Amino acid sequence: MPVEELYQQAVVLLKSLIATESFSRQEEHTAEIMHVFLQKHGIETYRELNNVWAFNKHYSPEKPTILLNSHHDTVKPNQGWTKDPFSPLEEDSKLFGLGSNDAGGSLVSLLATFLHFYPQENLSYNLLFAATAEEEISGKNGLELIFPEFGSVEFAIVGEPTQMHLAIAEKGLLVLDCLVHGKSGHAAREEGENAIYKALPDIQWFQNYRFPKESEYLGPVKMSVTIIKAGTQHNVVPDQCEFTVDVRVTDAYTNEEVVEIIKSQVSCEVMPRSVRLKPSRMSKDAPIVQAGIALGRNTYGSPTTSDQALLSIPSLKLGPGDSARSHTADEFIYLAEIKEGIELYIKILNKILYQ
Repeated sequence: MPVEELYQQAVVLLKSLIATESFSRQEEHTAEIMHVFLQKHGIETYRELNNVWAFNKHYSPEKPTILLNSHHDTVKPNQGWTKDPFSPLEEDSKLFGLGSNDAGGSLVSLLATFLHFYPQENLSYNLLFAATAEEEISGKNGLELIFPEFGSVEFAIVGEPTQMHLAIAEKGLLVLDCLVHGKSGHAAREEGENAIYKALPDIQWFQNYRFPKESEYLGPVKMSVTIIKAGTQHNVVPDQCEFTVDVRVTDAYTNEEVVEIIKSQVSCEVMPRSVRLKPSRMSKDAPIVQAGIALGRNTYGSPTTSDQALLSIPSLKLGPGDSARSHTADEFIYLAEIKEGIELYIKILNKILYQ
């Protein structure tokens, strides 16, 4: 199928997705749209909850598999929208609408790429396309749920807006709930043990500590105290202080290593909500990365978290659009970015699939 036809189909599909609410955990209707679209092209599909996936026509268990993945859930529109977020609008060479940039453009461009390669024989790899749910909330009923169904996967291209540059590293995320115990007393007298004051040295440690190792692409691990809760009324010395720390972990450490270092340095109780959202890194020498570099694409590290964090295989974040537009009012993607995305995905994969 010519690229122009793939592009036209991708735009029509994206408009249909924009017009359909698909907030995280409420993606059943866009999942059905993806399911029907694939079936209309004669492609056998699989579906579990709001996740849809398919393999290329000449799939062989003897070959390694490449995963092409992006998500079809969106955040809720913020109050700054001046346009209808669910009415796809073409204007000034842009397509406006909720999810157009994050990550609808990547989703339909990867699907168009999958359609291009779907009927082809003698590929060096199998191709697996997956449209998944709950990415915006790092939910457990999205990619993480269905990944065991895929069999062996060698690496993944995760579709997110990167201006079609190669995000070969991505920060992981830890959210830590910290607790300090004191002893209550009357604030007018010298009694009690103020939990806020006891918490201050640890809070200052989170502000000032620098981990010894830094990532080539992601720099240092970043920690930010973001929430503090303590006290019940003005004249009672607080007996507890709770605070929350946002930790962006680089590929220089595992999440577990970072937790252990923190626990060894502070006196408060430290309780990670999860260690699921891992940092990732793909070697610059990987053939898929070298294929992109040969086409003039740059490599970089991404500070934002995606479904890459849930993958235990090498992965590359790559897609049309600009991350700076994600979650913004009047979100849009340039139509030319979608076409360029399809063309570049195909060119990059051509260098891999016909080795």
